[in-house]
Amino acid sequence: MPRGSASITLQQLQYFIEVAAEGSISAAADLLFVSQPTMSAAMRELEARVGRTLLLRSARGVTLTADGAEFLGYARQVVEQAALLEQRYLGRPPSRRLLGVSAQHYSFVVDAFVRMVKASGADEYEFSLRETRTWDIIEDVRTLRSELGILYRNDFNRKVIDKLLRDSGLAFHPLFLAQPHIFISRKNPLAARERVTLDDLANSPRLTFDQGANNSFYFAEEILSTLSSARDIRVSDRATIFNLMIGLDGYTISTGIVSDDLDPEIVAIPLQVDERIEIGWIGHSGIPLTEGAQRYLAEVRVVVAEYGVELRG
Repeated sequence: MPRGSASITLQQLQYFIEVAAEGSISAAADLLFVSQPTMSAAMRELEARVGRTLLLRSARGVTLTADGAEFLGYARQVVEQAALLEQRYLGRPPSRRLLGVSAQHYSFVVDAFVRMVKASGADEYEFSLRETRTWDIIEDVRTLRSELGILYRNDFNRKVIDKLLRDSGLAFHPLFLAQPHIFISRKNPLAARERVTLDDLANSPRLTFDQGANNSFYFAEEILSTLSSARDIRVSDRATIFNLMIGLDGYTISTGIVSDDLDPEIVAIPLQVDERIEIGWIGHSGIPLTEGAQRYLAEVRVVVAEYGVELRG
C-alpha cells in the first residue's frame, strides 16, 4: 500500500505505543485484550501506511528502529491530546499509563515522583519508577521502557557517558550542579562535623551501588570510584545502603540532597574535594517529552530548589 493512501487511526497509534512500551506484540495484545494476529496485522498496516519500518522483530520481542523512535514521540503527543479532549468533553477517565522513569538512587527523584503522583489527581494510574544501574537506565530510555532517565556525569565519566548516549540516540540535559556530600547515619561521629575530608573516611566502610556485569568505573554511581578503599561494600538498593550506614557507620558519596521525610535517619555532610556532580535527565534526541514527563521534571526542579541548589538548563 503506497504511503498516504489511507489515514493513520488513533487505535493504531495506541496499539503502537503499547507495543513499544512492552517490547512485545503478544504482551501488548494481552494488555489490550486483542488477539496477537490482530495486533501484528495492525503493526504491519501502520508501517505500510507511513512507508517506513518502525519495529525490528526477533524471537525475543520487538525493538524500535530510529524511525520508530521518532514516530513514537509524535504518536504519544497525538494520543495524549486525544485523551485530554475526551476527558474534558466526554467525561472519559484519564489513561492509566502515564509515565515511566528510570534513575540512579536519589531521594529527590522519589520525592518528586511522590509529588507528581499526588498532583495527578487520577483515581486510577500506572506509573513506573525504576531505581537501577547506570547501564540499565540508558537501556530503559533507549528501548522506551522509560520515557526519561536521571543520572550524573562529571569530568571523569563525561566522554564515556556522552558517547554511549549519542550511540543510543539519546541526549543529556543538565538539571543542577551539586557539591559532593557524604551520606551517613545521624549517630555517626562524623555527623557533627561541618565538612569532612577523604582522610576522615579512611577507616569507614565505603558503600557503593553495584553495577552488575557493566561494573566499569565509568558507570559507577559515585564519584572518586577509582580511589582505593580498605573496606568496600556493594549494595543493590537504597534501603540496604541506608541500613548499612546505620548499622556499620558506613558512608556513600552523593549530591547532598536527602529527604527528611523519606530518610529521617540520614544526614548529608559536605565532602572537601574539588569534584562536582552534574545531575541531568536523558531522553531521545529530537523527541518532545509528553506533558506527564514535563510535569515530573517540574517537580524535580521544585524539590531541588528547596535545598538551595542552583538549577541548570
